[in-house]
Amino acid sequence: MTTVNTTTTASNTATSQLAGLSTDYTMFLKLLTTQMQNQDPLDPMDTSEYTQQLVQYSQVEQAIQQSASLQDIVSQLSAQQMSQASSFIGKEARFDSAIAGLGTDPATWTYYINGTPGAITGTIKDSSGQVVNTVTLDPTAQGRFEWDGTKSDGTRAADGAYTLSLAATTAGGDKLDSTINSVAKVTDVVSSGADIMLGVNGIRMPLYGLVGVSAID
Repeated sequence: MTTVNTTTTASNTATSQLAGLSTDYTMFLKLLTTQMQNQDPLDPMDTSEYTQQLVQYSQVEQAIQQSASLQDIVSQLSAQQMSQASSFIGKEARFDSAIAGLGTDPATWTYYINGTPGAITGTIKDSSGQVVNTVTLDPTAQGRFEWDGTKSDGTRAADGAYTLSLAATTAGGDKLDSTINSVAKVTDVVSSGADIMLGVNGIRMPLYGLVGVSAID
């Protein structure tokens, strides 16, 4: 997996832009000086347009420098977030997502049913949206479900990302809403260039989706 060094990229981009602007600015001044030296003294040129261009060059230069400074700040914040997120390694993380990883450990979810369920049916889909298994959950049990990868035909699903959806009803058959979170142990922390990602059971989950962290007994 490739990790992009955003600090180096931002710095190199800004340096290249400033170098190009400096070359253009120097050429502009040379042309202006040459024209002024060779102008007709009886019909001097209007310098207002040149003055406006000088101001525009200055504004562009300031904008590039400000952009580089902002990118450096963002990169520093990203590095700080990675440092802080590294404290999650070895702990159990809970994400605001129904997507969980199946790897060396079972794919695990926690769920909350808004009401008293009489029946709960879970549907597990792979990353392409294909149903790989349908399971019946105990409506009286705690809201946690672990799937070992067994598909409806008895074979084991390939490692990867899987999505759980729930259909819960009351004893009278009324539908109930549910909330699902994925759960897994954090094994590493990486930067995608834009987001901080946590490695959990073979997949990457964004740090901004983290809703809980707890120690593993």
